[in-house]
Amino acid sequence: MKSHPPYCEGAVKPFVPEYVFDELDKLGILNSEIGDVNLRDAITRLFGLKEDDEYVYRASGTTTLGLMQRAVMARRRNGLLDWYVGDREEGGGKETLIPDPSEITAYTKLFSPTTHLPSALRAYQFSAKKNTLRKSIADHLTSRYQNTAPGLLPSKKQSQSHPHINPYLTFWTLSCHLLQWAGPWLATRKTTISHHVLPVFYHHFGCVVPSFHALWVIAKLAQPNKPSKENVKPILDIGSGNGYWTYMLRRLELEQGMKKLEVYPVDDGTSEYRAMWVPDTIRTSGLEFLSQDHECPPYESLDLGGNGQSFSRPKLKPQGGRNCVLLLVYPQAESDFTGPVLKKFRGDTIVVVGTQNRNGFTGFKGEDVDEWVEREGLGFELVIRIPLPSFCGKDEALFVFRRKEGS
Repeated sequence: MKSHPPYCEGAVKPFVPEYVFDELDKLGILNSEIGDVNLRDAITRLFGLKEDDEYVYRASGTTTLGLMQRAVMARRRNGLLDWYVGDREEGGGKETLIPDPSEITAYTKLFSPTTHLPSALRAYQFSAKKNTLRKSIADHLTSRYQNTAPGLLPSKKQSQSHPHINPYLTFWTLSCHLLQWAGPWLATRKTTISHHVLPVFYHHFGCVVPSFHALWVIAKLAQPNKPSKENVKPILDIGSGNGYWTYMLRRLELEQGMKKLEVYPVDDGTSEYRAMWVPDTIRTSGLEFLSQDHECPPYESLDLGGNGQSFSRPKLKPQGGRNCVLLLVYPQAESDFTGPVLKKFRGDTIVVVGTQNRNGFTGFKGEDVDEWVEREGLGFELVIRIPLPSFCGKDEALFVFRRKEGS
């Protein structure tokens, strides 16, 4: 029987989320030579696991920490790292491209908390040489970028001066170097392979990395139009999984004048996670939650996990999500989830985190969520689409929709 969350199944000591942030600095992962980092040992230490841990991680495949580490050490054997397979320019056939460390670093730096994303994307594309893998990746990422909502992305000053620690981002950056991943290109939509690292990350952190830019956009969307007269808009994290996005939103340091966020994690518990980051997940489906006429009870934590960081969640009457921000992180395409929830929502702001290359892994088969929203005529328009840190062979983005005037 699992403990009351937060917990990490099989840990030798109680899982205190805030201790993960403290321990991360001690690990010094990104200050070490990449080849010297043992990913299994780092996960074991960070989450307080036994050295002979045999937990079976289940996601798109199954693995253990031992199998994962052996796969990492196998490097390119058996096509494990064939993320970039393209047509040969001469002689026909296929060729496998291998990014060098500088290409990988250039990609991962796009998502540094100190990076001004719009400027970084422009510089990333401008500095890429013709007929290179980096140029293909840069062209793809910039072609998908969209921002018609000024003031939501963090400014240069906010990015450069804002303190932000994100364990998932640190481990994702490490994985990019270990697995020779320099970002998605157009052909990523055809990628069918994955890696043993993914189920481990999925269980401990979640399906996709919440970048500082993404968290900041969501926090800004939740701010009222009239701060002196209106309350902050509740963020409904529907399909919250293990709660990592909720935790990071609650932990996000805001600017002076911004109102403290109120995040409601909602999940029916269909998917299994080894680590649970928040204690207050509302166990129901998204449709049932939005349909509730009764008030959702308040919840108050005296401490996020040992560092004196408290959070509170006032009582809420969902009413279809009126005056709320709907957050859907990695809604799977296999289930009939995304469409009904989007149609049920009565608020004015929707944030979806998912694939942006029509690979059908999240949202909808054969089309991206922005195409579906437009086709269904829900009265929303896409105002932001920004790239997110994508795991090897994936192509993730943050989509922001706002209700059109008169809809």
